[in-house]
Amino acid sequence: MGERVQKLLAAAGHGSRRQIEQWIRSGRLTINGRVATLGAQGAEDADIRLDGRPLALGALAASTREVLLYHKPAGEVTTRSDPAGRPTVFERLPAPQRGRWVVIGRLDVNTTGLLLFTTDGALAHHLMHPSSQLEREYLVRVRGRPDEAVLDRLKAGVTLEDGPARFDRIEPAAPRDSRAHTWFRVVLHEGRNREVRRLWQAVGFEVSRLSRLRYGPIGLPADLRPGQWRHLGEAEAARLGTQASS
Repeated sequence: MGERVQKLLAAAGHGSRRQIEQWIRSGRLTINGRVATLGAQGAEDADIRLDGRPLALGALAASTREVLLYHKPAGEVTTRSDPAGRPTVFERLPAPQRGRWVVIGRLDVNTTGLLLFTTDGALAHHLMHPSSQLEREYLVRVRGRPDEAVLDRLKAGVTLEDGPARFDRIEPAAPRDSRAHTWFRVVLHEGRNREVRRLWQAVGFEVSRLSRLRYGPIGLPADLRPGQWRHLGEAEAARLGTQASS
């Protein structure tokens, strides 16, 4: 029994399911020589072509997988285009050897730090799925001086509009503190929208600066400046692949 062709192609990094469905509607996709229809299924050994060009699947896609890390500066959005005309993170990235870049875990426009991209859609899905339990570590600056009672609340858990949430760890990031601001390193294992900012807001503190330092086993290199990118080596990419399959 096969899988829907849009799922197969998206997992191999060829495009989003919506984009692939549009290819099907336009008659551009064939499966084993026949024009594909919506709902059509295929296997990893199927001959799937876009405008006559074969699209690699399965083991071949894994063997050519690319993973990229990027130091996101403030002011960039993590979508491919923006109605307001703001710059996007994709504008600085190199072209992949095949497929397209899929972002692993988004950051809001004002948050800086580590972003991971891959051409392997299945890898991206597994790394972002809640079941992966992957840690995300951030450097955060809040306005004011939270006391131990506040930090204990954040570690015990607070209720947000989309359910309970908490930090797994909170550590002071001195000596960068001042009377007006306090710095912390925080770790959590979820990727809900603006979760770090909303957790602090729930206990009465505003985040004035936020940067992601680590996603799972991959940290932000100290020598990678904002706006710069770097391909992950085979060993680091393999560590991510292990995380996705665990």
